[in-house]
Amino acid sequence: MMTIRGAAYVAGIYEHPRRDIPDRTLFEIHTEVALGALADAGLTMSDVDAVFCDGTAGFGPLSLVEHFGIHPSYFDSTETGGSSYLAHVGHAAAAIAAGKCSVALITLAGKPRTGRSVVSYAQGPETGFESGWGVSGAPHTYALAAQRHMYEFGTTSAQLAEIKVAASIHAQYNPNAYLPYAVTVEDVLNSPLVADPLHRLDCCVVTDGGGALVVVSPAVARSLGRTSAKILGHGEAVKHTSNGGIDLTYTGAVWSGPRAFAEAGVSVADIKYASIYDSFTITVLQTIEDLGFCKKGQGGKFVMDGGLVAPFGKLPFNTDGGGLCNNHPSNRGGVTKVIEAVRQMRGEAHPAVQVPNCQISLAHGTGGSLGSKHGSVTLILGQEDA
Repeated sequence: MMTIRGAAYVAGIYEHPRRDIPDRTLFEIHTEVALGALADAGLTMSDVDAVFCDGTAGFGPLSLVEHFGIHPSYFDSTETGGSSYLAHVGHAAAAIAAGKCSVALITLAGKPRTGRSVVSYAQGPETGFESGWGVSGAPHTYALAAQRHMYEFGTTSAQLAEIKVAASIHAQYNPNAYLPYAVTVEDVLNSPLVADPLHRLDCCVVTDGGGALVVVSPAVARSLGRTSAKILGHGEAVKHTSNGGIDLTYTGAVWSGPRAFAEAGVSVADIKYASIYDSFTITVLQTIEDLGFCKKGQGGKFVMDGGLVAPFGKLPFNTDGGGLCNNHPSNRGGVTKVIEAVRQMRGEAHPAVQVPNCQISLAHGTGGSLGSKHGSVTLILGQEDA
């Protein structure tokens, strides 16, 4: 069985610094982040032989490569919502391991605040049964998952609020964060209800922005003389409604996590830092349980008392402020999860939130909805000599 462990490295990262970008087109943002990540890696556009993006870039990679003026030998337009960009990293590593390419450029751009950033989907067979009851947006279906978790395990709104508090503590050290200030549990609970039991501050921000990653072969990584993050393991899974027989208390991470850990040859005890997709606070809580950081139903207790706060919490997470406070461009925040994980590996996070001796990190994405169908992708990164 082929493995991607050590077969590729994340050599370049770049996050667009702006959260409102009315004066740029989507393709201009794609170009800015692409050039930023390539410069970070010490490469140029002429070195790129593979391009990865989601479904928000016109005709996907076909439009992008023409805009970039390049002729790659490999491309991928996997679209799984918020987990897309973690999937892209795994797919790029697999393509590199198979000899299909050696320098993969992965880019995201979105303008949901100041423009349009729309992905068209064919309606699923469940739409007629759900839309008539008002299940028309993400907060509703995530709220269903939160309500069920509360019913089954006694999870409280105050415990969910602890996740927002931790993200906000980190965001105050990020000058580019959309919400660059700390909040309290009381602030979260006093914010308006959006979909019971989720309050406004339980929800992610909506921002313009983008980001890019450069994934390279070991030979290219060695030639750069820069600190790169080794890709140790990658796992994917889809969870759907099973024709109505869905259990809302777990996510696809129960499958993607073990696959990534097995390939990486590490355990949860080895993880020093975690970037966890935080579309809503309940997303984080269930993901922590499903990845094995605590037992099912114990997520509420796990996040209490600064459990997620860097640098010395039980599981320092989302030290850039995450989607809850920093940046969630085009509902595709997975790219920022990889970017911050690499920053931590390099020791480039803000000193107030930099995790000491961060040798192994985890990034996890959730795309879709906890209350219906979604894709989960887990990525484990290590130091170059790991």
